[in-house]
Amino acid sequence: MRSRLERDSLGTKRVPASAYYGIQTLRAIENFPISGLHLPTDMIRAYAAIKDAAASANAAIGWLPRRMSAAIRRAADEVLRGRFDDQFVLDVYQAGAGTSFNMNMNEVLANRANEFLRGRRGTYRPIHPNDHVNMAQSTNDTFPTAIQLATLMTVPQLLEAGKELEQALARKARQFAGIVKAGRTHLQDAVPVRLGGEFGAYAMAIRKALRYIEEQARPMRELTLGGTAVGTGMNAHPRYRSLAIRRLRQRLKLPLRPAAHPQERMQSMADAARVSGSLRVYAIELIRIANDLRLMSSGPNTGLAELTLPAVQPGSSIMPGKVNPSMAEMVDMVSFQVFGHDQTVALAAQAGQLELNVMMPVIAYNLLQAIHILTAASRVFARRCVNGIEANRPRCEAFARRSLALVTALAPKLGYLEAARIAKESLDTHHSLEDLVVARGLLGRAEARRLLDPRRLC
Repeated sequence: MRSRLERDSLGTKRVPASAYYGIQTLRAIENFPISGLHLPTDMIRAYAAIKDAAASANAAIGWLPRRMSAAIRRAADEVLRGRFDDQFVLDVYQAGAGTSFNMNMNEVLANRANEFLRGRRGTYRPIHPNDHVNMAQSTNDTFPTAIQLATLMTVPQLLEAGKELEQALARKARQFAGIVKAGRTHLQDAVPVRLGGEFGAYAMAIRKALRYIEEQARPMRELTLGGTAVGTGMNAHPRYRSLAIRRLRQRLKLPLRPAAHPQERMQSMADAARVSGSLRVYAIELIRIANDLRLMSSGPNTGLAELTLPAVQPGSSIMPGKVNPSMAEMVDMVSFQVFGHDQTVALAAQAGQLELNVMMPVIAYNLLQAIHILTAASRVFARRCVNGIEANRPRCEAFARRSLALVTALAPKLGYLEAARIAKESLDTHHSLEDLVVARGLLGRAEARRLLDPRRLC
C-alpha cells in the first residue's frame, strides 16, 4: 500500500496515501480496535456543519483568511453531502470526550481544503487541522454541540414515523368502533369494551409519548459551541459564538441559540439523558401495545383469536402453515434494545467530572442509535402490521357475551353478594347469567337481557 509520512506532537507515522484522514486518526484506529461500531452519520453531518460555521465566523472576525475559510467550507459541504463517509473510521469506544473524532474531522477537512488550494494531502499547508479547521474550538464544546445538532436533526424523523403509527392505530379505532369485546383486567374477565376504544387508547398513548419526546428535545437547541475547553471561551473571539451559531441556524433551519451558561452545558449531559429517557417512555408504550396485539391474535384455534395480524412470513421451519406475530415481536426486541441504550446514556451522563463529561462518544452512539431503530420500527410496524389488522367480530362478541364480568350490571339490582353467587353458579354449571337470574325469579327475561347486553354496557 502506498503511504505518506506525517508528523504530530508524538512523532511520525506512515498514513495510507489515499486517506483523507491523517496521523492522529491513524493513532486512534490503532489504539481502539474495539467493536467495529462507528458513530452514526448524523454526527458526521453535524460536525461538518459546525466546522463550516466556525470557518465562516472566524473569517467574518478577520482571524481566518477568506480563501482558507472558503476552502474549509467547501470541504465541509462535501462532507455534509456524504462524500467522505468512508473516511470516518473510528470505533465508538475511543479516547474520552471524542477528541479522536474531532481530529478525524479536522484532518479530513484540512486535506480536502488543501487540495482546493493546490496543496497535497498530509502536508497541512496552507491549512492545518488544529490551527485553522479547529480555530476557536475544542472537542469539549464541538462534540456536545454535535450531539445536540444530530439529535435535533433526527428526532423529527422519529416524530414523523411515530405519527404514522398513531394515525394507523386511529384508523383502526374508527374501523373497529362497532365491535364489542370482553374487557380484561389481571388477564381475567372484566366488563365489555369496544375494540375501537382499545385502539383509540393506543393511538392516544403514542401521541402523548411523541409529545414528550418533542418537549425533551427542545433544550438541545441551546448550544455549547463557543465554550472551547472549559466553557470560558478561551482562544475564541468575543463575537465568534454568536456568529457561528447564527450560521448554523441559517444552514440547518433550526431555532438554535447560545447556551445561557456554557460551563453548565459542558459539565452536564442531562439534556441527552432526558431525551434518552423520553425514548424509553415511548419504547414502554410500544412494548405494551405490541404485546396486546400478540395476545389478542393468539391462536388461531387455541388462543384468543380476536385479531388477525398480517401474515408477513412463514412462522416455523418445522410446523407447516404456522404464522407468527413477527412485526410485534420485532417491536419488542427494538424496544428492549432502547432500554439498554438508555441505561448506557444514564450511566455515562452521571460519569461527568468537574468541567467535562468525557463519556460523550458512547452517549452520542446510544442516543442516536435508539432514535434510529425506533424510527424504523415505528414506520415498519405501522405499514406491515397495524394497517393490515383485521378483527374477528364473531369471536370478540362471543367472548363479550360469555364474560362473567357482565354480572357487574346486576349488582345495583341484586346487590354485590347475590351477584357474586350468580357468577359462581354460572361458572360451576355453565349456565348463562341470564338464564340463572330468570330461573331464580330475580329478574324477568326482558330486563335481564337488557341489563346484560354487552353493547349497552360499553
